[in-house]
Amino acid sequence: MARQVLLHRIYDDPSSDDGVRVLVDRVWPRGVRKGAAHLDEWLKDVAPSTPLRRWYGHQPERFPEFRRRYLAELAGPQPAAAMHRLRDLVRSNRVTLLTATRDIDHSQAAVLAEQLRDTT
Repeated sequence: MARQVLLHRIYDDPSSDDGVRVLVDRVWPRGVRKGAAHLDEWLKDVAPSTPLRRWYGHQPERFPEFRRRYLAELAGPQPAAAMHRLRDLVRSNRVTLLTATRDIDHSQAAVLAEQLRDTT
């Protein structure tokens, strides 16, 4: 069974179909008030490291290498604990992963969704 993991930008209006809304960015998104974000959780530790995020620079041609490096980072203690939390949420809820990234298909949220759908 495919897991209920959705992807949205944090700037999009919340939907009643979102389920548990989880921000997966390390940095709080510009222009979003915390009270208006309608978040259930903010898992900073599951986001890519600042050096990896800066190297990637949201250049789609770097996405395969970004994905490889990011998956390696997720094996570290803090990211692994945050991934465990996400897996727990997905086991019993529809989960919407939120990011400020414009190109969701080439983002850490897309990598996370793939991992959650495949391994949960």
